[in-house]
Amino acid sequence: MRKKIIFGSILTLVGIAVIIGFSYYQKVFGKAVAQNGSIYIRSSASIEEVGAILQPYLKSKKDFVWVAKRKKFLKPKAGKYTLQKGMNLNDLVNKLRSGNQTPIKLSFNNQDTLEKLAQRIATQIEADSSAIFKVMTDSTFLVSNGFTSKSALGMYIPNSYEVYWTITPEKLRKKMLFEYRRFWNQDRIEKAKKLQLNKQEVITLASIVQKETAKREERPIVAGLYINRLQRGIPLQADPTIIYCVKEQKGQDFIVKRVLNKDLEIQSPYNTYQHRGLPPTLIGMPDISSIDAVLNYKKHKYLYMCASVTKIGYHEFAKTLSQHNKNSAKYHRWINSQGINR
Repeated sequence: MRKKIIFGSILTLVGIAVIIGFSYYQKVFGKAVAQNGSIYIRSSASIEEVGAILQPYLKSKKDFVWVAKRKKFLKPKAGKYTLQKGMNLNDLVNKLRSGNQTPIKLSFNNQDTLEKLAQRIATQIEADSSAIFKVMTDSTFLVSNGFTSKSALGMYIPNSYEVYWTITPEKLRKKMLFEYRRFWNQDRIEKAKKLQLNKQEVITLASIVQKETAKREERPIVAGLYINRLQRGIPLQADPTIIYCVKEQKGQDFIVKRVLNKDLEIQSPYNTYQHRGLPPTLIGMPDISSIDAVLNYKKHKYLYMCASVTKIGYHEFAKTLSQHNKNSAKYHRWINSQGINR
């Protein structure tokens, strides 16, 4: 009888051990991630903070922290990580420990200043806008690569780029310079030479075209008009450059709905009513379609254009001043009827 009791006790203990062992096995190797998703871990995050970030995806945050500490995973690696439904905690901890993060698609376009570009980028990567802006405006970098604080915006070609969320501002700047140089392939360089323009001059003209019309199909026509004026030595008289001058005086957030006669008197090298040729630098970020519209401009004899009142968003083009004056009078009657004063 005594042997039976001892044997029974041993079986009970073994059973308990098996249950406990299976419980721990399930905790470590059982399915723990309840849904697919992505998380972002900052460089300063602790294991407990990572657990809180993971909580919406896990069956048990407590179990994650327990497994992480048992595996001596105490210093998380920053980054974006993709979670798959059904992952176990062992694999999850190993993934976070390895730093095997998922790249992101960094995208930007139509930013008028480096400050705004830095703010746009900062919403997509770990670095903050002030750190990004500081690197963008580093004078040593700008001078060594042929840029100024005014022209540097032209180095950033609007597109989507694959980077890591943890990319440093310095590495991002290096990548953007690489992408800028790659964008300017031999074909684009040759087309610029035929126009007797360098890269930055093409981008400057493209920035005016970009501001002049939002219609992509119209951009090669607008580009051709400005090129006609450049080649004939006629001032561009581009209203977007006047708006740029106004914003330099009033601030970037100042809204200009209408260019006034007094605006044409602003003393600025960017005033293309007062100065022939291109302004010193770009006036905003042109997208690729505007740059290529300049390089592949449509040949025609137009010298004048005016916003259309019958096809809103488009322009009326003219070869002669008399025809342009008619188009302009029609536009001013319309804008006055709308009560648009500024």
